[in-house]
Amino acid sequence: MTELTQKVVVITGASSGIGAALARNLGARGDRLVLAARREALLKKVASDSGAEAITVVADVTKRKDVEKIRDAAMAKFGHVDVWVSNAGYATGKKVMDLTDQEFQEIIDVVLKSVFYGMQTIVPHFQERGEGHLINVSSTLGRVPIVSFRSVYSASKAAVNSLSSNLRMDLRKYPNIKVSTVLPGMVDTNFHAVAGSPFRPKAGEKVGQAVVMSAEQVAEQIANLIDHPVPELYIPAGGAELAKQYFQDVGAFEERMAQW
Repeated sequence: MTELTQKVVVITGASSGIGAALARNLGARGDRLVLAARREALLKKVASDSGAEAITVVADVTKRKDVEKIRDAAMAKFGHVDVWVSNAGYATGKKVMDLTDQEFQEIIDVVLKSVFYGMQTIVPHFQERGEGHLINVSSTLGRVPIVSFRSVYSASKAAVNSLSSNLRMDLRKYPNIKVSTVLPGMVDTNFHAVAGSPFRPKAGEKVGQAVVMSAEQVAEQIANLIDHPVPELYIPAGGAELAKQYFQDVGAFEERMAQW
């Protein structure tokens, strides 16, 4: 990749999982990276695996000033940002009636508020340049909320989908500014352990009709999305058909899932 085609890419939640896999993927092809997360040691390890032009920013994306710090570090080092990937995520294994106020607020802050801050922080820069690409990593559960112990996580991701769509409409007069929503299905990362999942899906396993993806497989598709932007990307593509079935008859779909 030549300097003219190198992209400056910001990735939040880059210390593990999909964010770390994406950093390694993009670093291998020569992109210049700004990697942000709270866990400094893990973040530095990912950066060392992602090429010579990867810098780190220790940041808590639930705080607006920290998100602005990420942007400022990118500008100071590289002069501009081409792609901003809001990837930070967190979940809890609680059903609606079991959630505490604190658990509810924590998920809203990490999953939704961080995306909102990312939008308001980087879009003005894209507007000044007349180009840029914002990628918000959501979840198929934000479109098809069928896992009840992911209640507030699914609700937050649904809000991410809605915010992304509204922003995309608002930016239609900027044809070179793209807003993409990524909706992965089950992915083999430490997300499930942290969230207290009753099961630990492994890449390649089949769970119901779905095949569990690896973080590297998801990262490869996001890298392709950077090169070929679309408004929404289901990973795997079968998620779109799942969503179609869900909205055709929600009651019947829920009944089938309950029986399964």
